[in-house]
Amino acid sequence: MKVFWRVQDVPRDPHTVLSVGTFDGVHRGHQVILQNMLIAAQQDNCRDLVVTFHPHPRQVLAGDRRPPIQLLTTIEERLDLLAKFGVQYTLVVHFDKTVAALEAEEFVKQFLVDAIGVCRIFVGTDHSFGKGRRGNVQLLQQLGKQYGFTVDAVPPVMEGGEKISSTRIRKALREGQLAEANQMLGYEYFVCGTVVRGDGRGQLLGFPTANIEPLEPQKLLPKNGVYFVSAQIRGRQVFGMANIGTRPTFTHDSNPRLEVHFLNFDEYLYDERICVVFHQYLREERKFDTVDLFLSQLFEDRMQCEELIAQYQQATLDHS
Repeated sequence: MKVFWRVQDVPRDPHTVLSVGTFDGVHRGHQVILQNMLIAAQQDNCRDLVVTFHPHPRQVLAGDRRPPIQLLTTIEERLDLLAKFGVQYTLVVHFDKTVAALEAEEFVKQFLVDAIGVCRIFVGTDHSFGKGRRGNVQLLQQLGKQYGFTVDAVPPVMEGGEKISSTRIRKALREGQLAEANQMLGYEYFVCGTVVRGDGRGQLLGFPTANIEPLEPQKLLPKNGVYFVSAQIRGRQVFGMANIGTRPTFTHDSNPRLEVHFLNFDEYLYDERICVVFHQYLREERKFDTVDLFLSQLFEDRMQCEELIAQYQQATLDHS
């Protein structure tokens, strides 16, 4: 996938089918929009292109009354997912106060019509854009008549009687509803980051851990607790158990950390970038009265993960 970081770098082509949105999470609702866009572009022999925004608009527009947005995907993760789902071209618009102040009509003319070129636009039925989020599907359709493009409004994807949304997925992850979040995402939630040095306590206790620092501080970590996870490391899938939390048995930290104890793996990982995939939520993080009680629980967690590995590998064989 070719990524453009400045609108002026995009070769103008009026035969372009595009979609516009933040696409945080690139969840199943987003995927249906992308699939429709890609099918139309192929049928009409047109270029497909996604316009997305970084930073997330809510990071720029958040007021004092709203907590900072936590991201389902960093910009790197989002671009990887867009490429995975078949998008050929993506423009990342640097979202700042200047872009936020553009009226909806001006955004469409300046970016989509004059700079990129467009013949067809795919968006969700509730899509909004422009200053004050005044732009909507109806306005896009009016502008399409003026500038010669058509608009396809794609209905939302429903799950459990409610529409899938990034907000709903964030809520599920914060509440430890990992299976529900993964179902709405259409893939298993993951966190990409760099392995950094910790305090070495895990090594001393016989459970060495990789401390993962997310690529962006706004990346949403699931609810504090213990998880069954995996990562692709040097070309192979390695399973492990992850802890997200403040390690209350040993510290009084207030900021949660992501630590992973990989099973059957003892190679050097410092400074490497890895993506931790969350398969299953196991239990809540809790404080233990003694180190022995803590270690006893870790051995139980590891046994459970080893059982899950066998189940996972069997399921993979059954589907192959």
